[in-house]
Amino acid sequence: MERLTPLADAFLEAEDVDVSASLAIGSLAVFAGPAPPFEELVEAISGRLPLIPRYRQRLRPVPFGLAPPAWVDDPDFDIHDHLHEVAVPAPGGRAEVADLMSRLMSTRMDRSRPLWDYSFWEGLPGGRWALLSKVHHSVVDGVSGTDLYQLLLDPTPTQRPGVPDTWRPEPEEPVVRYTADALRELVSSPLHLTGALAHAARTPRRMVRTSARTATGLLTLSGALRPVHGSSLSGPLGGGRRYTWTNVRLDDVRTVRKAYDATVNDVALAAVTGGFRRLLLARGEPTDAHALRSLVPVSTRRPGEESIPDNRVTLMLPFLPVEVADPVERLAAIKRRIRSLRGRHEPEAGEGLTNAAEFGPFPSVAWGMRLGWRLPQHQVTTVTTNVPGPRTPLYALGRELLELLPYVPIADRVRIGVAMFSYRDTLTYGLTGDFETTSDLDVLAAGIGASLDELLERVPRAG
Repeated sequence: MERLTPLADAFLEAEDVDVSASLAIGSLAVFAGPAPPFEELVEAISGRLPLIPRYRQRLRPVPFGLAPPAWVDDPDFDIHDHLHEVAVPAPGGRAEVADLMSRLMSTRMDRSRPLWDYSFWEGLPGGRWALLSKVHHSVVDGVSGTDLYQLLLDPTPTQRPGVPDTWRPEPEEPVVRYTADALRELVSSPLHLTGALAHAARTPRRMVRTSARTATGLLTLSGALRPVHGSSLSGPLGGGRRYTWTNVRLDDVRTVRKAYDATVNDVALAAVTGGFRRLLLARGEPTDAHALRSLVPVSTRRPGEESIPDNRVTLMLPFLPVEVADPVERLAAIKRRIRSLRGRHEPEAGEGLTNAAEFGPFPSVAWGMRLGWRLPQHQVTTVTTNVPGPRTPLYALGRELLELLPYVPIADRVRIGVAMFSYRDTLTYGLTGDFETTSDLDVLAAGIGASLDELLERVPRAG
């Protein structure tokens, strides 16, 4: 029986604590026209479902919370419960797309069904159409969510045929046996921990290195307990959301990266930092050095694990240097901070904590998570996630995929989240904001592009 990991379960716990939050991730794929008939799209997706078994499974909670919820086949699965036709309000421009995106993504998902939805959008200018993929964060992280998208898309205009489908739902286990299985797992959890320690002891040198790195990382991570300085960027949230996006050229990002010996992620974060600086200045607030700490997810997936539906991430928690006015110095500060956190093994510490949670008694782990979500956090101001996408064109039903707009959820006093996604020659920043407090979200979007332009202008010219 496959159960949720404590990390994946944490996203459900967050929703249980904050009834207005929706912890679903997603992206809007915009295609060239003409739009296909809806039933043709349903047939195409149905033909790929055997490639994604999780899409026909739902979560079954365990009585008394003895163990994490388990993935079980949905005996009442109907693909029409997960595919919906949507008419984009006229004229189908940027404002209408952003409003529809925020409304659909902020609607909570029905946990009695598999936790995914696609909505088929018509009414975009020029005959274009779109497909909004919405998946609960307990099912996938950003990397696996992107790879699942590719399972439904084609590398050429020629549509791949569907795959044979012999799926039949497994019969549901009786409640008594299901509960007894969970109880046995709870009782045996100390044995699993002992077994893991014994396995690690077979390679003592590796165990010592890993323990030393984790200890160093935990010491670094403990610094994140220091609260950020107050600003309007964090605070209580309502249930509504705003959404907008901005695009930059990947070639421009690479030009800056090469000129300043940085990474693509360094440059992307520097642009985000510059955007937040402009937003704070526009609000008449100080650009405080300790006002903007970001949660930066770091994938722990090995090559070939991209399509496994699961959450395999750790984190870093850098302060973004909004206090630095000069764009080149700001990029240099980002480089130093990210390298410092990696050098002091902060990602390994986060991974160690999530791995350790899997061996602990689940009731106590879940209780700790619920308590953590109920206590108002003052350590993180924003989330900035960056997922590399495909460099080559993709297609659906023979229509070319033109762009992908990413969406990241927000909760727990984080009023703005930033999702970055690259496709072909474009890096797209998708910005999610709290509806009541981020009416100026476009200031951040414009500031991101302007900050990258500032860096480009400072790149030394050849000759």
